Amino acid sequence: MQRIIGIDPGSLRTGYGIIEADSAGRLRHIAHGCINLSGQAFLQRIAVIHQSLQQVLRDFSPQSAAVEQVFLARNADSALKLGQARGAALVALLEHNLPVSEYTALQIKKATVGAGHADKTQVEHMVRRLLGVHEAIQADAADALACAICHAHSAGTQLFWQTREVVGR
Repeated sequence: MQRIIGIDPGSLRTGYGIIEADSAGRLRHIAHGCINLSGQAFLQRIAVIHQSLQQVLRDFSPQSAAVEQVFLARNADSALKLGQARGAALVALLEHNLPVSEYTALQIKKATVGAGHADKTQVEHMVRRLLGVHEAIQADAADALACAICHAHSAGTQLFWQTREVVGR
């Protein structure tokens, strides 16, 4: 079993989701949540992202991490803030010596829903189905879980082809 943390970085809410994936491709939900940062000064938000993720990493001990890549925001200020929030999350992951993989929103949606332009409700619905979660999941946490699912599928595919190449020789 591989334990994976997915991160959906944001300057107002950062979502995280933790799953386990086995070699047969079965997925198991471990935990999810959102770090709510609204009402705090921007620099304080960056510190809270880092500190909160440090605690999540200590609590759940993932073995790898997947982070959503930054998309182009509508204005430069938003893009810079998002990049800084993402940087705080990456530092927390790297301080725990986790291998980090990055995926675009298109890759994450395609791996989870099967359609790269799926909306948030479709992502949340498929995450719940794939992981057997019955209660509603906040959008940022669902996106983080989808990121972890994408990584599990990607890692499983890579392992499959590596094994096939070795066996085929």
